[in-house]
Amino acid sequence: MSVSAVAADSSVCAPLAVLGRDVTVPLVTGGEVTYAALDYAASAPALQRVWDDVAAYAPYYGSVHRGAGYLSQLSTDLFENSRKTVAEFLDCREGDQVVFTRSTTDSLNLLAAALPADCQVFVFETEHHASLLPWRDARVTYLNAPRTPDEAVQTLERALADRDLYGPALVCVTGASNVTGELWPVRELAAAAHAHGARIVLDAAQLAPHHPVSVAELDVDWVAFSGHKLYAPFGSGVLAGRSDWLRAADPYLAGGGASRKVARRADGGVDVEWHDSAARHEAGSPNVIGVYSIASACKALTDAGFDELVAREQHLIRTVREGLAEVPQVRVLSLFGDDAPRVGVISFVVDGWNSSHFAAALSAEYGIGVRDGLFCAHPLVRTLLGSEPDEPGECGAPEAAPGEKSLNAIRVSFGAGTPDEHVERFVRAVKELVADGARWSYRTEDGRCVPDTGAAV
Repeated sequence: MSVSAVAADSSVCAPLAVLGRDVTVPLVTGGEVTYAALDYAASAPALQRVWDDVAAYAPYYGSVHRGAGYLSQLSTDLFENSRKTVAEFLDCREGDQVVFTRSTTDSLNLLAAALPADCQVFVFETEHHASLLPWRDARVTYLNAPRTPDEAVQTLERALADRDLYGPALVCVTGASNVTGELWPVRELAAAAHAHGARIVLDAAQLAPHHPVSVAELDVDWVAFSGHKLYAPFGSGVLAGRSDWLRAADPYLAGGGASRKVARRADGGVDVEWHDSAARHEAGSPNVIGVYSIASACKALTDAGFDELVAREQHLIRTVREGLAEVPQVRVLSLFGDDAPRVGVISFVVDGWNSSHFAAALSAEYGIGVRDGLFCAHPLVRTLLGSEPDEPGECGAPEAAPGEKSLNAIRVSFGAGTPDEHVERFVRAVKELVADGARWSYRTEDGRCVPDTGAAV
């Protein structure tokens, strides 16, 4: 079902149960309120089902792959079955590998370390730093931000047509922007890459929690995502896809688990035979609980049904976008325009407000958690704000004081666990802050805007 089709469906499911849904926080104006977690794009709360699954397994925790005891054997089965679950969730092809990592950043750095010699990399300036920066040992071509999906494909085709005729090449692209939430034309970009003899890796950190991701259907060579954005706890990630470059590369980390055989040589050195499987890049004792939590989240999202989850999220997106559209002082950031399909990630600026000040007031006066800054996507946000590349502004650490102009934006993001009341409270708070101003005084401390203690306006 397409995004537009599910958006037209008036029936929406209830939010999935997540940890922290009943947590209350104090307000500077007095009293407490249930916390509205609207920073899913940074880290989504863990699903209650995932937490329950992990708690049920915890007493049986044991080392994997090398233990003879019952708990070790059970943990090994759980670890490897989790690999199969993730492969099914991603609709991987026969022969694809699922490598467990720490995060999307770790996954893409692993792939960067596995690139063949003299590989050319093509990446849009619109990428999150996790996919913009790992390619330090390759020849990198940075592509300007496109203003339509068609322009994105055309820009890539021109760049690939001008590349060296021979030698390996890789395209790195996001599935959904962590700044605008807009969906990228992944399948078309993959077709363009393959037509010019290049491979493509999909950064699905913002896509996988919101939409089904099929490696086979999208025809991407690799996909990377993080557990902590997929409603699992911190510390686990996935790189899945073609095995040949991974098998040919030196292990990402050298150590136990990655090696099949180690022997001393007559000259005193050491000969090592490395694994050809995913274990080649999983040296050390793995994060079994993190891996299991990802698999649990994959099952939970699949069981809930992405059609229903997407329909509900589109309902929340409409609530936020229509509410913000009623405030003339608010400018929503976008590459592809208002009609572009998107996930629940919306960034904006407010005329007359420092973004850090606005975000601090949402938190302190309304119990709403959002993100302000450049969202670890500095080139993209600078482009959207029309700023010069050298203007000041830091990821999550604006230096401007309340009321001063700053090169930063505000991001609200939500997902499968977000109640209607949270986004409705957010829209109401934006309107009240713009109309009436903050009810409290704020100051800058350690680069952050914080409320003055006991200093009401």
